[in-house]
Amino acid sequence: MIYLYLDRNTIKLLYLKKTMLGQQETLYHQKTYESDLIDKGKIINIDLLASAIKEVVSSSNRPVSDNQISLILPQEFFSFFRTTVPSDIAISALNSFIADKARSILPIDNTELASDYFVQESEQEKVVTYFGINQETLLSIKQALTLIDFKIVSVIPDTMAFFKLFEKTLRKEKKETILYTELESNILSGYLFDSCGLIDDKKISIEYSEGDKIADILKTKIAEITTDKKKVNRIIISGEKSDTIRQDTFTKSVGVWTNPLKRIVPTFYEDYLKMLVPKDGKAFPILTYDVCFGAFILSEENKSFSLLKKNNLYRNKVSLPKIGMPKKEVFLFVGSFVISFLLFVLISKFGSNFKMPNFMAKKNVVVVTPTLAPPTPTPTPNFKKEEVKIKVLNGSGVKGKATEVKDILRKKGYVEILTDNADNFDYVVTEIQVKSDKKQLGDMVKDDLKDYIAAPKITILDDKEASDLVLIFGADFK
Repeated sequence: MIYLYLDRNTIKLLYLKKTMLGQQETLYHQKTYESDLIDKGKIINIDLLASAIKEVVSSSNRPVSDNQISLILPQEFFSFFRTTVPSDIAISALNSFIADKARSILPIDNTELASDYFVQESEQEKVVTYFGINQETLLSIKQALTLIDFKIVSVIPDTMAFFKLFEKTLRKEKKETILYTELESNILSGYLFDSCGLIDDKKISIEYSEGDKIADILKTKIAEITTDKKKVNRIIISGEKSDTIRQDTFTKSVGVWTNPLKRIVPTFYEDYLKMLVPKDGKAFPILTYDVCFGAFILSEENKSFSLLKKNNLYRNKVSLPKIGMPKKEVFLFVGSFVISFLLFVLISKFGSNFKMPNFMAKKNVVVVTPTLAPPTPTPTPNFKKEEVKIKVLNGSGVKGKATEVKDILRKKGYVEILTDNADNFDYVVTEIQVKSDKKQLGDMVKDDLKDYIAAPKITILDDKEASDLVLIFGADFK
């Protein structure tokens, strides 16, 4: 498995390959780029990202034979909220409650998110933490990885990975606020947690120079965070620059109990650490690849959490059994009996005056019905609308038209749709480019858009393209 972390301009890779003895052959590599790869929870350039990932994978000191990726993304990619529910709530009721909560809280329609949640239990209530990532953003990342023959098998918020690194040090009954910080060159960053997980998705980020004292910076920041109802009780400190920090003197300087991650992992996560066998023979650099190591622990301990499964809020929905009406047969029997009894009474009353119609007197007339030729069967498509990848390109130059076309396709059942501008705005006739193995898709889209375009041009799309179909709408699109 490849654990890949994407930061603003840095990519970290942890490659684990399970051995016969249950250990994990371990490769790791990281690279920082001059250009930003992501911005405000969006991919800046798909091709640039694909090229950067390929470079990091190929630059590791040993070949990487796996193509499955557990992708770790910064919290800024995710919609987030926390809520509490009674401890005895049923799963079906919980799913419905979370779905309704997401609709009321989030600024985006929950159906446009790939989402899931995890539950932490206490004595009297359950704490539910929800994460969701925009489907379009997820699709753009998938396309970038498809270009270099990689496949996403899971998507993990970095805050969940960080939480797994100190979760075993927590006691559920103890109420405390923890500041998890990463100390890198010239920047200190972190998030606030409690014993049940993330409590604030706003990232703390502070730039500093070589002459600044980290203890003073943290002391000032903690004073800003502290209010009547909020107090930082503990600091977990990680990052390459945290290796030289002494726990006792740092705690005294900051005024808050400090736990260096380098002491937590060998004590509480020794079993996981022993599983890693770096190919270079060195000790695993936990302070550099903490987020990747946390994602590895998460994948081992929280296998049910997945942002890639659709409709996860309804994953455990209970269906009531269908029970047939038990009186149906009784009604039929009684009805038949009543009709038979009435016929018997009529025959008895009128006697010989009652004549049955003479059906035999009628001539047998044979009606010849012409045999119709069976209709030509339509081949069943080997794909589903919600699974095909469609790219909509604006070839008319009309502003906002691409979004309008995308909404039309969404209403027709298509889900994975990206929009962009065409190479020019001179398209008069709409063009549908479809891969040769999905020709039916071209006819399907043409039929779905018959109210908007009369005679689109259908051509073959290069098999190397990430999309299954490219729709370039022109001036003829109503």
